[in-house]
Amino acid sequence: MGDGQAVRLYCFAHAGAGVSSFHRWDKAAGSGVRTSARPLPGRGERRRELRLTGRDELLADLKPLFERIADEPAEPYMLYGHSLGAMVALTVAQELRDAGLPMPALLAVGACPPPDAPAALTDAAELPDEELLRVLDGFDALPPGVRPGDVWFRSVFPVLRADLRLARSLRAAVTGPAAPGPVPVPLLAVAGREDPLAGAEAVAGWDRWTTGRFVRRTVPGGHFFVRGRELPRMLGRAARIVLRGHRDHTGQG
Repeated sequence: MGDGQAVRLYCFAHAGAGVSSFHRWDKAAGSGVRTSARPLPGRGERRRELRLTGRDELLADLKPLFERIADEPAEPYMLYGHSLGAMVALTVAQELRDAGLPMPALLAVGACPPPDAPAALTDAAELPDEELLRVLDGFDALPPGVRPGDVWFRSVFPVLRADLRLARSLRAAVTGPAAPGPVPVPLLAVAGREDPLAGAEAVAGWDRWTTGRFVRRTVPGGHFFVRGRELPRMLGRAARIVLRGHRDHTGQG
């Protein structure tokens, strides 16, 4: 098995974000897991690329990920998506299933209502700038003191709005007439105890999106608990369980 006997954890970030939230995850998660987070266009090392707002664009951009999974059919892996990233992770899992590719050992989602539930920020994607800023501020989703025209507004706000449009597109795709339906893998849904956008009751609805085992967990923090240590520790424990199962199945170890 590659990566020194470790399960690879593919991570997808929240709206407006790059991959910095996952930079210290390998250390926090402990042995048996290797995190891999690829930024979407429009941020970080890909900041000069056109931003995505639709499902088909997203899947085309993630083609290298699908190819890697196809090339490593015996390697167990997991998916984690935070907020917008949860919808990306679900979309990836559905596409993998429909393409007949190896499925993740675990689909984990955090800080996100299920696709068939109301999502306040996604529904606000087309509001005028000042109204959308008020909505974001009401959910503690803005840095202190942000105003139209400042550096954050010019650099991050356009990415955030594009991501909300992407989230709306992904939600529409998985709940529309040709909806791909639940995925046949274990699903872990995580909520922040003080999250005003997706609390414990809201994320419980993710049980409708898997035909496998469903587990719900709550961790300290608000909407951005992805920056804390409890979540990577939890996923590290899950990875080690997956790794032990893989070893037992293949006769390794």
